[in-house]
Amino acid sequence: MPFLLVEVSMTIPPYGTLSPDDYRALGFRSGLEVHQQLFTQNKLFCRCPAGRYSPVYHAEILRHMRPTLSELGEYDGTALMEFKTKKEIIYRLHRDTVCTYEMDDAPPFLLDDEALDHALEIAHLLNCNIVGELHITRKQYLDGSIPTGFQRTTIVGTDGYILVGGRRIGVRQLGLEEDACREVSDEGHVRTYLTDRLSMPLVEVVTEPELTTPEEVAQANQVIRFLTRSSGKVRTGAGAGRQDVNVSVAGGTRVEIKGVCRIPLIPALVHYEAFRQVTLLRLRDGLLAAGLSPDTFHPRHKEVTRAVYRATYPPLRAALDQGARVRAVVLPGFGDAMNTMTQPGRPFSSEVSDRVRVIACLDRLPNLIYRHMPDPGLDPSIWSRVLPAMAAEEGDGLVLVWGNEQDVRTAAEEIGIRCAEALVGIPSETRQVLGDGTAGVTGFERILPGPDRMYPDTDLPPIPIPDDRVEKARLRVDAPPWELGERYRAMGVPEHLVDRLILSPRRRLFEQAIKSFPGISTARVAHLLTATLTGWRRRSGIPVDRVSDEQMLDLIRLLHKGRLQYESLKEVVRYLAAHEQVSADIALRDLGIQPAGEVEVRDLVAQVLDQEGGGLQMDRRRWKALMGKVMARVRGRYPGRGVAAILEEMTGGLHARASAAGEEGDR
Repeated sequence: MPFLLVEVSMTIPPYGTLSPDDYRALGFRSGLEVHQQLFTQNKLFCRCPAGRYSPVYHAEILRHMRPTLSELGEYDGTALMEFKTKKEIIYRLHRDTVCTYEMDDAPPFLLDDEALDHALEIAHLLNCNIVGELHITRKQYLDGSIPTGFQRTTIVGTDGYILVGGRRIGVRQLGLEEDACREVSDEGHVRTYLTDRLSMPLVEVVTEPELTTPEEVAQANQVIRFLTRSSGKVRTGAGAGRQDVNVSVAGGTRVEIKGVCRIPLIPALVHYEAFRQVTLLRLRDGLLAAGLSPDTFHPRHKEVTRAVYRATYPPLRAALDQGARVRAVVLPGFGDAMNTMTQPGRPFSSEVSDRVRVIACLDRLPNLIYRHMPDPGLDPSIWSRVLPAMAAEEGDGLVLVWGNEQDVRTAAEEIGIRCAEALVGIPSETRQVLGDGTAGVTGFERILPGPDRMYPDTDLPPIPIPDDRVEKARLRVDAPPWELGERYRAMGVPEHLVDRLILSPRRRLFEQAIKSFPGISTARVAHLLTATLTGWRRRSGIPVDRVSDEQMLDLIRLLHKGRLQYESLKEVVRYLAAHEQVSADIALRDLGIQPAGEVEVRDLVAQVLDQEGGGLQMDRRRWKALMGKVMARVRGRYPGRGVAAILEEMTGGLHARASAAGEEGDR
């Protein structure tokens, strides 16, 4: 008797249609793991420079990863899964950003002090209790993202909290760890990485699973992002911050959505993951009600290439023409359960296909076909040949998978494993965002790691954290961001710049400038240090981060004294970015930017008027032309308003009269 899809079929409600009470009824819970790179000069356990990205590489290294036993003599499930993929890992090395430590050919240096101090400050912002001694541990990573096969990590603070919508959410721990490589490609059995990001320091903020709606998860992430960035000690930009979201529902288990790149994507991803789990639980109950049992469910498989050799289904036909082998997997009593929708547009068969893609490395989709598909794909006569060849009954599920002999055998085993897991419930796994994330759907990435992946690092000694170091870090921490916002509004910072200023690494420079130069425009300084510098970096390619705070403060001083005009500032910043040790005064001298006096400007105005015929009739168009000719000679050396005032005076107010006449004519 086939398993009936109708017994578990359900309509997945679109995101945005449920209330908090609805999520509460599901037993929805979520927590965050937010990773944020620290702004340091060096990497965490070596002295290579941090933050230098480049697609250029000077050498390649090939490695294969193997699992190691934990201290209790057990293998981590994730490590075993990665080992089954039989990946070749290629590392692309840039000679300026990688060293023998990162390739596991030399012991680590001591932990970077700058990174630790930054982490201590962030721990205070998160209201954490600081540990008295750091203990470095190793966390296994056999996906190849770290050449050593493990990540060095340590806990800096515990038992903190943040406020989300007036509710207190616990921060379980703040970790300090090294970043992984950047993935370039992952095709078949070959995965390629760039190592420029490897070992950069980052903090990991882990919340308690106390978030109860998808929107609250995103809000909490925004709070953590705001707090960490307000420290001024973290990097910004693409890839500098990433978040993993943990989701569970009543009766299920923890599932991690890995590497969400944008916070606005979180609510839909979390919503659909919750209902994926609800559907999987209903699928389990339906299968058990149909008489299946985890103890008696025994999938079987064998090669059926000859039986399907005349198939015309295009993906299978193309594979057969290239010499692929085909295996059939019988799933006793599974019937049409493969058609159960678990996510929008993704039936349970997609869960199985994901396992085949990731673990067997059969990544050309579709990589399998099954009986009872809505679109049959195969001619019924082909299925009628496979059924007796496999001794399958009418109520059994039947799947075909194709590839080379070794991979297709691995795939057949994984199909059986994933379907056996359906009789238990929800497998603990890490999932990846599919597409651009806007659809809210995810796919299998790997088995969720367990405690066996962690073990002590024997290369580094414990690191005591004296009370005075903790106190110094606390004193360096500014007021909370919301208090800074009120302060800046009171100082006259425009509302649209308040948050940008709070998150700017130049925030302390802003406060120093306002204090050092009484009477200076707070709005102009805030705009310069946020929107203006950002715009020059993005649109003009000026590496503004190379201009030090000391150089920027000197530029603001020259602006305040009138020795530098705003019109010349971009040119000077570009020069200082290329000459990091040069003072602002020397930059003005080298660029030939010297302030013009009033006498010089009056002479220039007189010359322009003589050349243009000062007695001619004045209108607004002619006024602008005269103003432009004068400014072309003094731009950046004398305030534009001052030039306009002198021109107005020397033309006897002709501009004002011309403007008035123009307005009268317009009427």
